Amino acid sequence: MLKFYHAPWSRSSNVLWLMEELGVPYEIELIDFRAPVPDSYRAIQPNKKVPAISHDGVIITERAAISIYLADAFPQAGLAPKIGDAARAAYLTWLVYADSVFDPAVALHTLKLEYEPSGVSFGSFDDLVANLERRLSQSEFIAGDRFTAADVQVAGSMGYVMQQKWLPERPAFAEYLARTTTRPAAKRAEQKDLEMARNIPALAEMFKGQ
Repeated sequence: MLKFYHAPWSRSSNVLWLMEELGVPYEIELIDFRAPVPDSYRAIQPNKKVPAISHDGVIITERAAISIYLADAFPQAGLAPKIGDAARAAYLTWLVYADSVFDPAVALHTLKLEYEPSGVSFGSFDDLVANLERRLSQSEFIAGDRFTAADVQVAGSMGYVMQQKWLPERPAFAEYLARTTTRPAAKRAEQKDLEMARNIPALAEMFKGQ
């Protein structure tokens, strides 16, 4: 059994998209982090965060780890180059980059926190933007010429960040998101997230009158 611990409209929304891309049955357990999360959840995720998955009793946390695990566990979905394939290097690099560089660099940029890029592992926001633009100007997808689980994480994060106007507009970014976030699995995940968000008390206000 595949169980997915999820909070709608959160960082785990990218994994919801991945679940839909896999095309396998899964169960969702909602974790409302906008309200007090029970301490018992620490047995699944020690910081009481999402996402997390349990696959036949094996627990995996962190988006990059979950993505690597699931894409390899369900190879029929075609979301990862196989071990030994030269394309796997770029795939792994960009999948981890989404969590280890994109996320913290954007977070500090939006908080307007000044820091010395040489003093942190993820570097500067400007370098992030330049790296993404360079890559997406040269490649149809983030890891090469085919869609992978790395695109789910990178495009999922970019789509949200660009919607919030936290990432500068670039033709390469818009074209990339048009190729990826319009996929049927992405749209299914978006609709499921919307329906789940309606049942979150902290979000109820924005749905009044709809």
